[in-house]
Amino acid sequence: MHHSRIAHTLREQFQDFADSLSSRLSKPMARFLREMVYGISASSDVKLSNIGRALQEEIPLKKTEERLSRNLQQEGLGQMLNEEIARSGARRIHADTLLIIDPSDIHKPYAEKMPYLARVRDGSTGEIVNGYWTCFVVGCESQSRRMTPVHLSLWSAEAPEFESENHEILNAVDTVRSAVGGRGIWVMDRGGDRGKLIRPFLEREMRFIVRLVGNRNLLAHGHEVLAERLAEGCQLPYAETIVKEDHGKEKCFHLEFGFRPVKLPGRDEQLFLVVVTGFGKEPMMLLTNLPMRKNREVLWQVVAGYLSRWLVEETIRFIKQSYNLEDLRVLDYDRLKNMVVLVLAAAFFAAVRLGEDLKLAVLSHHVTRLAKRFFGVPDFHYYALADGIANLLAWCAKGPLNPRPTRSPADPQQFLFSLSP
Repeated sequence: MHHSRIAHTLREQFQDFADSLSSRLSKPMARFLREMVYGISASSDVKLSNIGRALQEEIPLKKTEERLSRNLQQEGLGQMLNEEIARSGARRIHADTLLIIDPSDIHKPYAEKMPYLARVRDGSTGEIVNGYWTCFVVGCESQSRRMTPVHLSLWSAEAPEFESENHEILNAVDTVRSAVGGRGIWVMDRGGDRGKLIRPFLEREMRFIVRLVGNRNLLAHGHEVLAERLAEGCQLPYAETIVKEDHGKEKCFHLEFGFRPVKLPGRDEQLFLVVVTGFGKEPMMLLTNLPMRKNREVLWQVVAGYLSRWLVEETIRFIKQSYNLEDLRVLDYDRLKNMVVLVLAAAFFAAVRLGEDLKLAVLSHHVTRLAKRFFGVPDFHYYALADGIANLLAWCAKGPLNPRPTRSPADPQQFLFSLSP
């Protein structure tokens, strides 16, 4: 297949995807969205200079950068795009799809002039450095690599409008919930059991699985008891062996698990404490409002659902690494918040619109083959897709397509026929 034909079809897909997100935008901002998603994907970068070069405009690069920077400052753009991306991903969120909330960080240890730099914990080294907090929400099926990134937001605890981390997490939750309704099971690691989150989860009638710390008080048989004490006395009648891949190495874990009914002090909702041993000296405790009974499959749904967050960590690494997210350099807070959502849009295009849409499977296959990767394409193929997109667009060196005079839905069959050898 000739690369120019693949490139042209890919550029058409960028245009259609940007159009699907821009119904609430003016024409100049719709053009900006199209250029940014294309430029981030083509350059694998978030620096405006590299995005501008990828657009291949016949004007000085400085003028391109100035236009992009000016439009990037649009107040409310990030929230609007998060809403549109969540709507686009909602068709892949089913009743038992996991919606994993992952507060993360972007560390900027050497930055000095960026706005409202806060102290964050570097997830890689554990050190406290300058940076920003982020919140990802990723949809996935239990124990599956089929990911749907539906939300990404950035905030600083030093910004004047900052209220709390809980407020930011609940804003992310509400943005996605408005798109998916009551579908999905929400999963969160440590911190998800704090009162200012777990109570809103219950009030919103969300189904959830959260990691519980041992010093939380729970009600069992009408008595308030520390969670760790309840875990010690929990029977563990079921067992499972799992394998975790970490940096190319496999490690086996033999797990034993069980549950007991509990409630939160001052609340009437029936909850369940799921106890899992085999990961270390202390048992892992999960709190859920999913109905439990003495059935191995029912109980394993909770354990496997929580463990699926390991796969979501790979999605977050994909987004950060494939688009050089931690090299953010814009010097305005609104621009920072908008840029991370534009990166989410680029990742959504690669992982969902192109990577998983069966109608575009032929295009996805050819783009993946263009990725310059040793040892073939890994199981988690989103990296290869992002690489292939960047390599192909760099090769064609034409920039995004101009908008069509008349917007009409593209016929999926045309893509398949146009890509035939």
